[in-house]
Amino acid sequence: MAERVLLDASALLAYLHREPGFEAVRAALREGAAIGAVNLAEVLGKVREKGRDAAKIHAGLRALGLQVLPFEEADAALAGELGPLARKHGLALGDRAALAQAMRRGMPVLTADRVWAELDLEAEVRVIR
Repeated sequence: MAERVLLDASALLAYLHREPGFEAVRAALREGAAIGAVNLAEVLGKVREKGRDAAKIHAGLRALGLQVLPFEEADAALAGELGPLARKHGLALGDRAALAQAMRRGMPVLTADRVWAELDLEAEVRVIR
């Protein structure tokens, strides 16, 4: 079994919309990928905005074995420390939440956001496209 990875919202949305890079996310899901609760909330909100049934999509993701990680106090503290990156690189709260969770857990993170590859952080960033 390959190592488990953390998905950010952009990666999971690429999978759901069959955008470029979705194959990498599909492979990660087959290996037991995880997503943080904050990023899952972002994904479900965006699919609902597009008129899709968020509850049905959520159930389908759970059926695929997607693990949802809680956003803990230590994650919040680390995401807060990433504030300067938010200003410099335009990282939203969801971005910082995913990065913080990946850093704390030592998990590689999959994203569609290319700017993440330029960040000097203690997290392995894998850009899907």
